Amino acid sequence: MKILVNRRPVQGPWGGGNLFVRAICDRIVEKGHKLVHNLEEGIDSILVVDPRPESGFDAIEAIINYSHQRRTKTTLRVNECDARKGTSGLDSYLKEVGSYMSHTVFVSNWMRDYHLGNGWAGSHSVIYNGVDRNIFRPREKIGNGKINLVTHHWSNNRMKGFDLYEKLDSLVASDERFTFTYIGRDLGTFKNTNVVQPLFGLSLGEELSRYDVYVSASIKDPGPNHIIESIACGLPTYATSDGGGACEFVGSDWVFNDLNQLLSMIENPRKNSDPFRDWKTCADQFLEQIL
Repeated sequence: MKILVNRRPVQGPWGGGNLFVRAICDRIVEKGHKLVHNLEEGIDSILVVDPRPESGFDAIEAIINYSHQRRTKTTLRVNECDARKGTSGLDSYLKEVGSYMSHTVFVSNWMRDYHLGNGWAGSHSVIYNGVDRNIFRPREKIGNGKINLVTHHWSNNRMKGFDLYEKLDSLVASDERFTFTYIGRDLGTFKNTNVVQPLFGLSLGEELSRYDVYVSASIKDPGPNHIIESIACGLPTYATSDGGGACEFVGSDWVFNDLNQLLSMIENPRKNSDPFRDWKTCADQFLEQIL
C-alpha cells in the first residue's frame, strides 16, 4: 500500500509527537509499504498527525478534497487541545477536521473524553504512545543520600508546570533532603535547580534514570511522553491533579494536589504500574488502524 503521513521525523531533541512520527514512518517502511509525505497519485490511506499548516506539507483542505474524490481512508491522530496551553480555537478546528476523517485516534482516554465532551462525533479509538525500552530503563542511581527529584520537558510553556517547579527550586535551597533537576528548556527563573540542557535518545535515558523520583506539574497534558519515559525508567512518578492525561498515566495513587501533599507522598515513594508498550507495538496498532 501507499500511505501518506503528513509529517516527517525530525532528528535531535524535539517534542514527543516527533517520536511517534519516527516510529510510524519506520514501521510503514519495515512492513513493506510505500511511505510518502505529500499528495500524489495512488495513495491508499492517509494519516494526519497534525492538521495545522506547516511549510513543506500539503494543506489539510487538499488532503480532505483528495480523500473525498478518491474515497481514500483517512486517520486523524489527536494529541492537542486548547486547555493544554490556554489557547482558543484549536478545539473547534480539530473537531471540524475530524468530521471529515474516517477515524480519529486519541492519545489518552482523558484526551478522548475532553473532545467528546465538546461535541466530537464519529468513529474513534484510544492508542497510548510507546517508549523505547532500550533507552528508557532502570539504571544505577546517583546515590548521594538525598531524594533526587527530576522532571523534563521540551517545551518551556509555563503550563508545563513552572509554578510548582519554582516552588521546588525554593525548597531545595532550605531543605537538604532534596535536590531538583530540570532537563530541557527552562524559563531562566531557577536559582537552586540543576538545569540540564535538552537531551534526546540515549543521552536522555541515561540522565533521567539516575534520579530517584519524578515530578510532573504539567497542566491538562493530553498524552505526555515525559510520564511514559519516566515510568519506563522505573522512577516513582507523580503528577499534579490538574495534569489531564498525566494523571491517567501515573495512576490515582500518584496524583498530588499541592507541594505539601507531594512531599508527604515522596517520603516513601512507590513505583507506578507500567501499561505502556514499546514504540514498535504502538506503531503496529496505528498501522493496523490505518490499513
